[in-house]
This record gives sequence, C-alpha cells and structure tokens, in this order.
Amino acid sequence: MRKKGVKPGAELTLSSKTYSAWSLRGWLLCKLAGLDVGEKMVALDDPNNRAELLLLSPSVLVPRLTHDEASVWDTLAIAEYLNELYPAAGMLPADRIARAHCRAISGEIHSGFANLRSALPMNLKVRHKSFPIFSGAKPDIERVEAIWKDCLARYGGPFLFGATPTVADAMYAPVVQRFLTYAVPLSGTTAAYCKTIDGWAPMAEWMAAAKAEPEEMLALEVEF
Repeated sequence: MRKKGVKPGAELTLSSKTYSAWSLRGWLLCKLAGLDVGEKMVALDDPNNRAELLLLSPSVLVPRLTHDEASVWDTLAIAEYLNELYPAAGMLPADRIARAHCRAISGEIHSGFANLRSALPMNLKVRHKSFPIFSGAKPDIERVEAIWKDCLARYGGPFLFGATPTVADAMYAPVVQRFLTYAVPLSGTTAAYCKTIDGWAPMAEWMAAAKAEPEEMLALEVEF
C-alpha cells in the first residue's frame, strides 16, 4: 500500500470508467507494465471528455500518461512507451513474428471498427439479456471474432498470444465488454476468450470501480 502523501511515479488522466473504452485501454497497459500510477479523472463537464464519451471526437488527450517529464497520449503510443521502459514486463510477445502480429491487430482495433463502436457503446453498468444489433456492425463483429480465433489457434490461449496477457488483450478488452453488455452471440472459442478477459484481475478491478462511479454518470446514456 502506498504511504499517505507519497506521490506515485506516474499519473494517468482518465475519463469515465463506465463508458470510456480508451481510458480502460490506457489503464490496462499500465497494469501490464507494472507501473505504479496515480489516477486523475477529467471533470464530467469538460467538453473534451464528453466528446470522447459520446464518440464525437476522433482525437482527444485522454487517456494521457504523465511520467518522468514525458506526456504521452493515444493508447498505442502509451503501449510503445511502456514497452520501451519495461521490456521485461512482456507487454509484447518475445517472438519477432508474433510481436509483429500483436502490433498489427492492436493497430487494427485502434483505428477501425467504427460501426461496432457506435452500435455498441461501452457501458459497464449494464448487461442486456438480448439486444438488436445494427446490421452495419455485424461485419465488424465477424472480423473481431476472426482475429481472436486465429490468435487463439496459433498461440494456444487463453490470452490472444498465449498464457499471459499482452498489449493486444488490453486493446480488445473493451470489445469483450461490449460483447458481454449487449449479449452478442459468439462461438465457443471466442465466448471462452471473453470469459478469460472478464475474469482477468485488472479487468475485475476496473469493473468494480466503474460500478462505484456516481450515478449522475448515467445521464450520459440518453445521449448515446
């Protein structure tokens, strides 16, 4: 436990733990690196915060990692920064080919899947028993499943690149939660992967914090 009054070596600026997929990714990356990081939450009335949560802005400065005079935003930039500092943490696979594969699928989820994002916004306070899925999101869902099946078959699971989590698992963790929130029908293989991520200790920690967020955050739901 950190002593009272002692600041951590890094600070991570976050928005909502209930709704922000990007904040979740940045936080999980810090966990993967083993970085002792403090949290700074952006105010609910901050326009950049609301733009991110409502999917209205393609580029915001949240999450942002401040560490040793460096300020790093964008989740892939955070991933590479942390991997450079803590190579022994195993954030990327040791094998060159697997490492390239990990970077490629992490980049794919980072820059694409707009229909999935808009049709199934992240909301960690809700689990639907069924939900009508917009037809435009179905190709995105199929592509995600194809990525997961390929990785699990190649590297043996239970995480995408084998026995331990990597950057790719942090990047796809919000997608797992979207699938669980909206009861997206999945194959046995990909459903098992969702169970793995949902039970991952850092994910469980984040979920508990999301459920403890002030109820006024729910006001955002009417805008989704």
